[in-house]
Amino acid sequence: MFENLSERLERSFKLLKGEGKITEINVAETLKDVRRALLDADVNYKVAKQFTDTVKEKALGQNVLTSVKPSQLMVKIVHDELARLMGGSAIDIDLKGAPAVVLMSGLQGSGKTTFSGKLANLLKTKKNKRPLLVACDVYRPAAIEQLRVVGEQVDVPVYMELDNKNPVEIALNALKEARATSRDVVIVDTAGRLAIDEEMMREIAAIKEAIHPDETLFVVDAMTGQDAVNTAKEFNERLDFDGVILTKLDGDTRGGAALSIRTVVDKPIKFVGTGEKMDALDVFHPERMADRILGMGDIVSLVERAQEQYDEEEAKRLQKKIAKNQFDFNDFLTQIQQIKKMGNLKDLAAMIPGVGKALKDVDIDDNAFKNIEAIIYSMTPAERTNPAILNGSRRQRIAKGSGTSIQEVNKLLKQFDETRKMMRMLTTAKPGKMKMPTFRPTFRR
Repeated sequence: MFENLSERLERSFKLLKGEGKITEINVAETLKDVRRALLDADVNYKVAKQFTDTVKEKALGQNVLTSVKPSQLMVKIVHDELARLMGGSAIDIDLKGAPAVVLMSGLQGSGKTTFSGKLANLLKTKKNKRPLLVACDVYRPAAIEQLRVVGEQVDVPVYMELDNKNPVEIALNALKEARATSRDVVIVDTAGRLAIDEEMMREIAAIKEAIHPDETLFVVDAMTGQDAVNTAKEFNERLDFDGVILTKLDGDTRGGAALSIRTVVDKPIKFVGTGEKMDALDVFHPERMADRILGMGDIVSLVERAQEQYDEEEAKRLQKKIAKNQFDFNDFLTQIQQIKKMGNLKDLAAMIPGVGKALKDVDIDDNAFKNIEAIIYSMTPAERTNPAILNGSRRQRIAKGSGTSIQEVNKLLKQFDETRKMMRMLTTAKPGKMKMPTFRPTFRR
């Protein structure tokens, strides 16, 4: 997401390079290109115009320090305005009720059911909540079954009444069930349509009036661009929802919805879906998204993902093994699994400043480590624990068993041995410049 916008903005800022100061002429030329970039990204026209007008006003009022170039100052102003445009700061979900009730709304196919499962998983694993999912889409049997499957995936119970066609009754009965079973969050999945209609609006409004949700969330597919903004506006006029969820931000989307929706409906974006997996859900941070749009990466989010997989006891155990030169392929395999749990590899790389642009035309497969894993899995337990016993015949067997070549096996063993030596040196050596050997999964350009 935002790749085309990032490139266009970068080209726009180049118009100011070499300029000694910011003037009305060079700012006008730069912002004309910025406005075109925003419109090409499917940003609402009024939002794009207001954005560039605000940036121009702030830029012309700035004195450029001798240590700061005009293009750098413009990037700072645009960054701050992008963050403000998307809400300024992250807004948390309100879960004050007992039980707290979250009502989902949105069109059919927007991702409400999948998001309901993702939210339940997030609340359960990160906030120690005991959620209950509620199936209130009584028109499509497949919707109830989908929610049941999603509930199984995240190990959260699903309340459903297969013979009841009254979604208001089902929602009220689910609240009773939640209180009886000590569930502290109720997530109500509602019916959608292919387009907005009066019947759907009356139904979800009736559910909201009956259960008095703490949060009413509008779920929208980010890939629908300005249609997403228009739909959000209509839903908000009828429901007065509390926040927006953008799904499929990992898809081929230009990002206009994320940049426009806050201004048009004046409601915060609270979460973004970044993949199909149940843990592919992120709290929306406007400043971090502005960083990514301008090619600055998102180190904070990367560190947070790493911390989620960090086990202090495991780290201590690993440190002792490294100090004793006992780091083996079992430990290495564990590290690979932790990296994979952090999310899509290309998304992770894009969080590192400068790397996202470098990897723009590189296809990073989520199975990029599969050859390395296959080689390790083809080893016997003794070989994984003691790589020193891997002679020629053993390596040949591993290559055949893993579907790789003997050269790939030898390369991995050499890199592993160099890494193990370097890791041991780092546990005792003073800080300095050390070149770490790199395991290079196969990427395609």
